[in-house]
Order: sequence, then structure tokens, then C-alpha cells
Amino acid sequence: MTIHYKISDGIGQITLDRPDKAHAYDSDHIEQIAAAFSELSLNCSVIVIHSTGDRVFCAGADLDQMKSATPEDAANLRSQAVFTEIARSNAITIAAIQGAAVAGGFELALSCDIRVAGRKAFFRLPETSLGIIPAAGGTTRLTSLLGASIAKQVILAGQDIDAVSATRWGLTIDGGGSPFDVAMRLAEDIRDRDPVAQREAKKLINTVAEDAHLSAERSVQSELYARKNPKPA
Repeated sequence: MTIHYKISDGIGQITLDRPDKAHAYDSDHIEQIAAAFSELSLNCSVIVIHSTGDRVFCAGADLDQMKSATPEDAANLRSQAVFTEIARSNAITIAAIQGAAVAGGFELALSCDIRVAGRKAFFRLPETSLGIIPAAGGTTRLTSLLGASIAKQVILAGQDIDAVSATRWGLTIDGGGSPFDVAMRLAEDIRDRDPVAQREAKKLINTVAEDAHLSAERSVQSELYARKNPKPA
């Protein structure tokens, strides 16, 4: 078991615990995340997502499993569905990020309502160097949060976002030496607010154009996988 979850004082916690793989997720782990989130969101109004250690938040999809992915897998991208569930949940979500948030790990963080970054945090979307795109919400949510110019620098030019820039641009809150502690203090404040008002405010804040963009991500990703792995004639 590499995904742990619990409720403590009314606050849900999901912990990624696969340090030997930089907390990367395969198909089994993404289902564990989905199951944990589904259960917690029924029982608490705020959920903190973090990982063990201080080197990596999450390295995204397991590269070994990605090698065997098909166009059909890309068209029905499970991580996108799970991250969209997180983004649209009635629960308020906080990502506590220490170390690298790369590819799907960055997209997981983007799906959360609030991100708290430690001093060692940095963010990267390397997918185009692999012949694919950030299709688990990366192109949509990064653009929505920081605008097209920065999204192009990160996705097309491969530039990292460091912790200082992320906080200056409003992508994250400064978590200092312990982003988890800061995230938990924020979660306590959120827990004590009216959950109905929180839910309705979140719905209004979230972009109404997201559906079309996410559908386009899946379609383009499927076409790119087909180009890389053409079916035999």
C-alpha cells in the first residue's frame, strides 16, 4: 500500500508514499488515490494531499507503465478523470509540496484549490520532450491560473517554476520549511467555515470553459500516441 489516508480533527489527509519511485503513480496507485479521495470527500470539507520525505512531491505517471500506453489509454486518461474529480469536488483541497512536482505530479497539484510550496519545491511539465502533452489538466489549469504566456514557457520551452516564482505569481503560498504544517493550519481555518458557502464559492470560481479544454487535451494526446505507436497495416 503506497497511498495512505485518514481523517484527523475533521481534516482529510492523503499521503503519497512511494519514495523509491519518486511517488510516481501507476494505474493501481491512481485508483488508490481516487478511492481515498472519494471516501474522504464524503466525510470532511477539506483535504490535504502531501507526500513522505522532502525530495519529491510526485513525479507523475510511472514511466515504465507509460511505455505500453495506447491511443485508447490516452483518450480515456484515468489520471485526468481523477484530477478533475478532485478539482470539482465539494471538498476544498490543499497540496503541500516539498521538492519536485513533475508532469502528472504538477497536474495533481494544479487540480487542488490551494498549493503550499516549501523552499525546495519546483514545478515542471516535460511532456512535449517525450512527444506528448500535459493531458491530465496541465495545459488547461496552468493556463487558467497563470495565463498563456507562462504556460507556453513551461510547456513549450520546458522552463521550471521555482518556489519563489510560484509564490510571487500566486500559484502557491510560501510554506517555508514545512509546507505540510502551513497546509494543516490553512485546513483548520477552512474546516471552521460554512461548508455550503465554501462549496458554492468554489463552483463560481472554477472556470466554466474547463470541460471543452479537457476534452481537447484527451483528443490531442490520443492522436500523439497514435503517431508514436502506429497500428500495423
